[in-house]
Amino acid sequence: MAARAVSEGRIIAVTPLILLAVALVLAPIVLMPLSLVLRYRAGTARRQARGWVTALNLVGLAISTSLRWLVLGVTLVVSARVLFGLWRGWHAWRHAPDDTPWLTAFGVAGSMAAGAVVLGYYVSYWMGVRRRWRRHMGA
Repeated sequence: MAARAVSEGRIIAVTPLILLAVALVLAPIVLMPLSLVLRYRAGTARRQARGWVTALNLVGLAISTSLRWLVLGVTLVVSARVLFGLWRGWHAWRHAPDDTPWLTAFGVAGSMAAGAVVLGYYVSYWMGVRRRWRRHMGA
């Protein structure tokens, strides 16, 4: 049932959904000071450092910084292939002979080659990770 209010002899219906919508809009504004105080209290609390978190962060940093040029190269190859594919598709669509299918003229083989480069990169990367892991566990 809708709540009703009387204003100047007229009955105005206020639905619960409108009240809920207003509450949802106003709640973050009203609760922002409390959120800031609680975040400050949690941020200034002294806690013991966890060794495994530090080690995980160092491993992630080492992995991400050592392969930048290789990742950049693979990204450029894939980006160039996507752009070439768009250009080639546009020309194949507009200038393909009548007896040549559009998909054949589009150059699917080149897309497969670019995909093989990306898959080869990831397979070789994870083979290296597996090799290091085995060496680490054996030592």
